Amino acid sequence: MKWGFWDGVGPGTDALGPLRGKRLLAFGSGPGHQAVHLARDHGALVDAVELSPTQHQRAVRQFSAVPGVQFVNADVVEHLRTAKPYDTAYAIGTLACNDPHYLLPALRHGLIEGGRLVFSALHTNLHGHGPSSVVAPRQEMIRIRGQEPIPVHMWVLTPQLWEDVLVDYAFRVEAIDLLRAPESDNPVVVQLVRARRATRT
Repeated sequence: MKWGFWDGVGPGTDALGPLRGKRLLAFGSGPGHQAVHLARDHGALVDAVELSPTQHQRAVRQFSAVPGVQFVNADVVEHLRTAKPYDTAYAIGTLACNDPHYLLPALRHGLIEGGRLVFSALHTNLHGHGPSSVVAPRQEMIRIRGQEPIPVHMWVLTPQLWEDVLVDYAFRVEAIDLLRAPESDNPVVVQLVRARRATRT
């Protein structure tokens, strides 16, 4: 499993914990490759939620017959309003394309107590521009193979700020790792954030 942009950098699927028989939310799941891998090779029961109709249709065309994975074309917050709570939720690069004040309350309610939230987010971009120290979006470019770069609003936060905002919404941060490009001249850095929904005391 590739949390950043590079093979062999950072942990793999083990960042998600035990998966067999667990209900897993993959949001911003794109064409579905990672969701299918987790269902087929690790025995997870995956709901792959993707907002883009084009990406959703690509996933359905290629993987609709794979058992253990369901593809949903929806806004993840809308989906979580009616979904049964998940054991684990994850996103590769896509969580930070949403306002955390919009998304994190829905994820808190959409996970069981102690449920895992694991996501990767941009830390330093291709131009060496590092994270912001305020919870505010900025424009970044998403590059999808075979397409022109797409400008998006993205929340690129320092690790401390991610931890602060997660704690505000009743998550307990277990680790934030910085994943660096294998090439010494590549300034891109990705954060891998591992947290759990706090349990009631």
